[in-house]
Amino acid sequence: MIEAVARIRETRDYDSDRIVEQLAGEFEPVVFRGLVSDWPLVEKSHLPTAEVSRYLLAFYKDAPVTAFVSDSDIGGRLFYTENLENTNFKQTKTGLKELLSQIQEHEADSAPPTVYMGSTALDYCLPGFKNEHSLALGDVEATVRIWLGNRTRVAAHYDVLENVACVCAGRRRFTLFPPDQLPNLYVGPIDFTPAGQPVSLVDLNEPDFEQFPRFVEALKHAQTAELEPGDAIYIPSMWWHNIEGLESFNILINHWWRNSPAYMGAPGDALLHAILSIRDLPEDQRKAWRGIFDHYVFNTTDNSTQHIPEARKGVLGKLDEDAARRLRTLLRNKLNR
Repeated sequence: MIEAVARIRETRDYDSDRIVEQLAGEFEPVVFRGLVSDWPLVEKSHLPTAEVSRYLLAFYKDAPVTAFVSDSDIGGRLFYTENLENTNFKQTKTGLKELLSQIQEHEADSAPPTVYMGSTALDYCLPGFKNEHSLALGDVEATVRIWLGNRTRVAAHYDVLENVACVCAGRRRFTLFPPDQLPNLYVGPIDFTPAGQPVSLVDLNEPDFEQFPRFVEALKHAQTAELEPGDAIYIPSMWWHNIEGLESFNILINHWWRNSPAYMGAPGDALLHAILSIRDLPEDQRKAWRGIFDHYVFNTTDNSTQHIPEARKGVLGKLDEDAARRLRTLLRNKLNR
């Protein structure tokens, strides 16, 4: 692991019932030490894995869960095989009881098989568990999810959603990169990914600077922190984050939410459409389209549309639920030509 990386800002000055308010206007990651130390699961985190598992399973109603598993020695790194031909793990449906048993069975192994369950909705997997294991986020509608496994490593990736992640058992190391480091992270395919999001191809624990020379620059902007049970971290939207489970048994519960109206579309869809429609145009046309996007999307001001009567602004007018519905219909009709 690279050692000479800046530390993520930490605080113990917070109100756990007003976290979203305190994060308003934040564009940098923050570690909240002890934010959820009073959660029942955190209070039990020092107990043997079997005891913690029993506590979880008391809420479990036999819902099938998705697991990432690998019998070969991949060092916990959920990634690709050589030349990105495939992933180095299998995705399988199983039960939470079986998953926890497999983790316990290999807990003392020096090179255990990788076992990982990611992004599983608490209400689906553990009904009622969220009542004592989620943050009070006020009017924010968050999805609350659980992630658990043994020693696993997830390559740097971004999420569109805002995120507060709470470590409930084990320890985790987070290494974050700001969005502008995309060119230095050597990101892999966007339509063939290990778990849904494009990931950096650089192994943070053993970076190959000959193959990935610009990663040296990325590290100058990196921030890192190790979190204990009860600690939480705010990961801003679009920040790249590499996450490593450092113990033989790790549990994390995170809260995802959007700082935008629900009627807005997914930005990633616009990227795919731009690749389809703009990327391979002649250079002078791409330059012209860059100006059009700047004018109508990125540098919008009243000057962009004030010369158009309000009733005729159409898709250039104020975006609301009705306007979003009309835009979707327009797009659907154009894509179906």
